[in-house]
Amino acid sequence: MRNRYDMQLHLLDTQLTHMGELCETAIAKVTQALKEGNTEQAKIVIKEDEEIDQIEKDIERLCLKLLLQQQPVARDLRRISAALKMITDMERIGDQTSDIAEIIISSKWEKMDENLDKLTAMATGVSKMVRNSVTAYVEKDLELARTVMNDDDEIDDYFDEIRDQIIQLIREGDGRDGRKLFDFIMVTKYLERIGDHATNIAEWVEFAITGVHKDSAVMH
Repeated sequence: MRNRYDMQLHLLDTQLTHMGELCETAIAKVTQALKEGNTEQAKIVIKEDEEIDQIEKDIERLCLKLLLQQQPVARDLRRISAALKMITDMERIGDQTSDIAEIIISSKWEKMDENLDKLTAMATGVSKMVRNSVTAYVEKDLELARTVMNDDDEIDDYFDEIRDQIIQLIREGDGRDGRKLFDFIMVTKYLERIGDHATNIAEWVEFAITGVHKDSAVMH
């Protein structure tokens, strides 16, 4: 019985890793679409979000099976509970990459060269955060989880820099289409939100390992 249980826990790790990889791929593809103004690539991102939604359902079913059939306690219970929380954040990451893709398609996206490097750096940063947060869960690496939480500050700084620069462009009235400036800041905001979701994942990893969640003083 325990051997089957351990196999199911291993399957949970494998599926979570795969879901994290799908999120990373979505971020990479939507970043490429942003850099190239590529609407076809953006359409692929939207289509592939369905796979992220499906694996969320698969993982949820596995977690509920583990909870109902195995009735885990202590650390295993925290591990499964954390996984249920993590997949919600990963599903939202998929949604937000789709939201960025929708902007590329609907707005006839025009890249802003002066902020494109920062946008690319943000996307690279949040992708790394997603990867590290899932790795921290699988490897039970508390230090890596806390690194992810700290990395979110850099993403927030990028957002603030881009937002302030776009506000300045609007004030100066440099002739750009106001809607396109707004689209750029929305894309930046979605990337910032992806960083927040990766941070949430890392906080649930911390809970799975220590029994304490950042937003609660209660130990489990």
